[in-house]
Amino acid sequence: METFGAEAQPVVTVADALVDANAVVEIAARHRFGTHGAFYPGIRAAVSEKISMPLVAPLLERLAEVFALPRLSRFRECYLSVVTHAPADLAPIQRLPHFDGTERERLAVLLYLDKAHRGGTAFYRQRATGFESVDGERFGTYRSQLEAATAEHGLPGPAYISGDTAIFEQIHRVSDAFNSMVIYRGNTLHCADLGADFVPDPDPRKGRLTLNLFLD
Repeated sequence: METFGAEAQPVVTVADALVDANAVVEIAARHRFGTHGAFYPGIRAAVSEKISMPLVAPLLERLAEVFALPRLSRFRECYLSVVTHAPADLAPIQRLPHFDGTERERLAVLLYLDKAHRGGTAFYRQRATGFESVDGERFGTYRSQLEAATAEHGLPGPAYISGDTAIFEQIHRVSDAFNSMVIYRGNTLHCADLGADFVPDPDPRKGRLTLNLFLD
């Protein structure tokens, strides 16, 4: 476990998370994927609680301690995800850091299943406010300052955010080692760390495949 940023947000990484990660990749290759909302720049396939929760069950007690939560056991949702949008195809909202919800107790669990190491996960600070996470009290201020900043600096160009910009500062980065898992608060500002030369591939065996689990 380590912490990052002025808010000292915890982040937990687990190497060699699965006994047979290659089997999960093959399972993903047989799944039917589809688009899921306007925010994720790719395709997803839902994974059931029965399959996904055993992946993190041995960690729940320790995670509750690290993230200062009274307990941690409720499944929210889980997906196999493949990034399929080239930088030029991104909507403006997909060019910015995001958060998965304003609930402080919601955790995001991300398992990297891409052997090509196309990019990990980066965390950000909003320059105007200093916010590194967004809860219910901060949301209105975060949104208004983001609107003001984009009015001043313009919308970001067609690229995945990767490093500092006029609006956001990168404060931490986690690498994408195959079969490694990273766990962090879902309300932290974060984004996949994909460079300008990122070339997507919709094939789960070849593309940037991850398993994304949310729990509280």
